Amino acid sequence: MKKFEEKTIGTEQIFNGRVVNLQVDDVTLPNGKTSKREIIKHPGAVAVIAITKENKIVMVEQYRKPLEKSIIEIPAGKLEKGEDPKSSAIRELEEETGYTTTNMTYLTSFYTSPGFADELLHVYITKEVKPLEEKKAMDEDEFVELMEVSLEEAEQLIREERIHDVKTAYAILYLQAKGW
Repeated sequence: MKKFEEKTIGTEQIFNGRVVNLQVDDVTLPNGKTSKREIIKHPGAVAVIAITKENKIVMVEQYRKPLEKSIIEIPAGKLEKGEDPKSSAIRELEEETGYTTTNMTYLTSFYTSPGFADELLHVYITKEVKPLEEKKAMDEDEFVELMEVSLEEAEQLIREERIHDVKTAYAILYLQAKGW
């Protein structure tokens, strides 16, 4: 038995969407009592720390409806069914920024919101980006603006809460820790 395991005794599918599915599980708690858990199922995602020759961090600004505001983020996106995370990272970099790379290195993976979602985010880094000869189309409902910022500018954007998501904050902390 896993420490503090909650045994599922029933699952009700509430919603199946394009990006996420929502289910409510009835569970037996370690103390024998029962409870409900609202769970978001997600196919996983990737994020890319992309650095230009000029030592700028490639970012995108986009509107995030749940927040009702635009924020600045590193390029990222959902894994497509059966897609390898590294291939997905290159695809997202190309679609969102117009850059590509042939040298992408895996850094880590982490759960974004383990209290209610199973989304696992895979983070990659590349310091060898080059512009695509022909820009790729983004998703038809995606609107982003490309930005290239220094580490100092990124730190200021965090203070201003214009960078306000965990994957981008992780990227900045990683670059600071590496003395970049």
